[in-house]
Amino acid sequence: MSNYQIEFRHVQKSYGDNLVLENINCQVKKGEFITMVGTSGCGKSTFLKMLLGTEQHSKGQILLDNQPISAEPCDERGIVFQKYSVFPHLSVRENVAIAKEFESSFIGRLFGKRRQQALDEADKWLDAVGLLNAKHKYPHELSGGMQQRLAIAQALIKHPKVLLLDEPFGALDPGIRKDMHKLVLDLWQKYELTIFMVTHDLEEGFYLGTRLWVFDKTRHDPHAPHRFGSTITFDLPVGKTDQASYQEIEDSLSLHALSA
Repeated sequence: MSNYQIEFRHVQKSYGDNLVLENINCQVKKGEFITMVGTSGCGKSTFLKMLLGTEQHSKGQILLDNQPISAEPCDERGIVFQKYSVFPHLSVRENVAIAKEFESSFIGRLFGKRRQQALDEADKWLDAVGLLNAKHKYPHELSGGMQQRLAIAQALIKHPKVLLLDEPFGALDPGIRKDMHKLVLDLWQKYELTIFMVTHDLEEGFYLGTRLWVFDKTRHDPHAPHRFGSTITFDLPVGKTDQASYQEIEDSLSLHALSA
């Protein structure tokens, strides 16, 4: 019996002849915060989708709590995208509560006491993300930072064990990003979440969490660029990485971005 919450064992993902990820071997303990960087198209988002269950791996094993990961999204894994999905005709509060309504057998609707319980729980998570005062607003009335807070509340109301963040702050201004960093770190610690976060910002990757992973190709064929896939080339403890290692990663990412 493994002590790890999540394990990838010799995982490979391909689309036809296009090998995206290969030889993914990693172990993550409960409560770790993994940040992931790499050039566009290197497979970071595909990795998240396999963990979520919306994409199936081609080879290998993915285990969650020692069991093969389910082949579809479920409550134990929540995700927040840079481009979120909301119902524009519903208020902020209703957009969070609707996740509980979809659990109902009454075609996605709750009534009476059960509906009020769902709304009360939505208020709890809106308060946790600092959005309670905006609960009666509609999505188009929110700023970019407020919209991302809404997306996080939507994910957390399902009580996930694992939270997946796919470049959630890429479109935000620097000041708002700093506020969102603090929020995510506070939520991670308070609710003992395991977090995987994709970012294109190397400094952000080193600032947040406990480990930084770099996705890159170790094998290249100039005549068949899709023959080989990316793997995890660096696995570094955040806060304990020297400047030389930082520069090596930065140079590697810049080189492959130019050659892509």
